[in-house]
Amino acid sequence: MTAFVAVAEEGSFNAAGRRLKRDSTVVSRRVQTLEEGLGARLLERSTRRVVLTEAGEVYLQRIRPLLQEIIAAGQETEQFSHGEPRGRLRLALPGSFGRIWLMPLLVEFLETHPTITLDVAFSNRFVDLIGEGFDLAIRLGVLPDSRLVSRKLAARKRMLVASPQYLARRGRPAAPKDVTGHECLIFSGKANPATWEFTMPSGEDLSVPVTGPLISDDAEALVLAALAGHGLFYATDWLVGRELASGRLVRVLVDYPVPDEGAIYVVHPSARRVPNKTRAFLQWISERFASGLPWQATDRFDM
Repeated sequence: MTAFVAVAEEGSFNAAGRRLKRDSTVVSRRVQTLEEGLGARLLERSTRRVVLTEAGEVYLQRIRPLLQEIIAAGQETEQFSHGEPRGRLRLALPGSFGRIWLMPLLVEFLETHPTITLDVAFSNRFVDLIGEGFDLAIRLGVLPDSRLVSRKLAARKRMLVASPQYLARRGRPAAPKDVTGHECLIFSGKANPATWEFTMPSGEDLSVPVTGPLISDDAEALVLAALAGHGLFYATDWLVGRELASGRLVRVLVDYPVPDEGAIYVVHPSARRVPNKTRAFLQWISERFASGLPWQATDRFDM
């Protein structure tokens, strides 16, 4: 159709070829294929000139605006992959981590990418990115094998913490085995909630059974309980970063690290034909995490 319009407007196959940067014979074959498909002759050809038939006149008037719309649509669509990042970006974020640490960063992202609209869902479940129409997700822990493309943003660190008030009242455990005699705040979302693991100086892992006054699937609720002095808490560095930085919580059993293979990842459905908005977010979030993690300053409060 593009070849036909060019010939109709230029009046010759040679001129149309120059306009389309194609050989005139190629343009002629394409118009001939179009005519065969329509079952109608669109052009009258002579050695001097090319003129439209009546059918060609009608066809030209109908397809010219359509072609203009197709070209415009192609240019607009191409911008999603190669132009300025734009459009709606659907993100699936873990609840507490997303609210505490990611939401302030997303505000900065919106300021630097005003043509992108963020559609953010907070959930602790592993959403089906493809089935539910998400562009990206931030995930914590160990990733299962999947068809998603993942990029590690940062390592995470598990640790044992408590409030200074609790330690003043109950004393500080000197070794993992001492935890059994303490009040423990238990996260039921853990694979084995009633057991806490530690790595001994020999490199062996030790599992310790725990009990306590509060069991919950809401980690932020357990942080509040720890701040109120109700027990030891088996936490993740990002979850208690602010409390460690302020001294309201302190680390316990620092010489006995908590084993953890998990990390913080960004995942998306495909490595091919990634929309520009998705590439922009991947680059931006990677750079933000590489420049420093906001909760890492808590290391100076180890005790």
